[in-house]
Amino acid sequence: MKIIDEFKTFIARGNVIDMAVGIIIGTAFTKIVNSLVADVITPAISVITGKVNFSDLKYVIAEATETTAENAVKYGSFIQAVIDFLIIAVVVFAMVKIINTTKARFEKKQEEIEAEEPPKPSNEEILLTEIRDLLKKD
Repeated sequence: MKIIDEFKTFIARGNVIDMAVGIIIGTAFTKIVNSLVADVITPAISVITGKVNFSDLKYVIAEATETTAENAVKYGSFIQAVIDFLIIAVVVFAMVKIINTTKARFEKKQEEIEAEEPPKPSNEEILLTEIRDLLKKD
C-alpha cells in the first residue's frame, strides 16, 4: 500500500501533470507542423525545385534485383526532417517570445499598479479619523 500512496503523491505533483499536458500538446502540435510542411511548404518548394516531394529524393547505390532490395541514401527524408525541425523551432521560439512579452507586460502593469499612491481619503474618512483621535484624547 505504501508504494501506491507514493505513486499517488508523485502523480498529484503539479510538475508531472504539467509534463503530461506538454507531451499531449506537443504530440498534437507535431501533427499540425507535419501537415504544414507536407501539405503547404513542400508543394510550394516543389514548384521551384520541380520535385514533387523531398522524401522521394535519393541517391541509389545499388539497384534492386530479383533477390535484393534497392540500396539507396534517402537524403530527401533528411531534408524533410530538417525542414520540420526548423519550422517547429521557429514556431516554438515565436510562442515563447509572445508568452515572455505578455508576461513582462503583465508584470510591468502590476508594478505600476502597486507603485501608484493610494487614493486620498474622502472627507468622511478625514472627519471620522479626527473624531477617533479626539475620542482617544479624552
